Amino acid sequence: MTLLSRKADYALLILSHLHQRPEGATARAIADTFELSRAFVANILKELCNKRFVVSHRGVKGGYSLARDAAGINLADLLESIEEGFHLTACSDATDHEACSHATLCTVKGPMATVHARLIDVLRGVTLAELFGPRHDPRPSTMTALPVLGSVVETATA
Repeated sequence: MTLLSRKADYALLILSHLHQRPEGATARAIADTFELSRAFVANILKELCNKRFVVSHRGVKGGYSLARDAAGINLADLLESIEEGFHLTACSDATDHEACSHATLCTVKGPMATVHARLIDVLRGVTLAELFGPRHDPRPSTMTALPVLGSVVETATA
């Protein structure tokens, strides 16, 4: 079971890529880098533009870049925007009153709502800059730092 949809997962990947490249990147370059469908990447970029996470630049040197600094975007806002409401359980969606036929009998609905609220609070405390780590030189090195929510783990690369 995963909590993130493929779309949210790829949106994070795309935003991380753009975070590492302040000059921006094209949809084609992003799709080629991660071996993804160009149409799928273009659709995600279009949605990220509509939600004001990225901006598009037209012309010969066009492409996409972050609309604002990654330090100003928290993970909860992104996921709630991309997922059109991030919900731990069907019944934690206050707008869908018919999500569960057992809602009136359920003994865990309240506690799950509390867990959902706590999870959202944690996600609000994680910025994309923290998740993505510092910008880096894309040239290969012998050590790669991997950000792990507040700490850095170094791994050897070949």
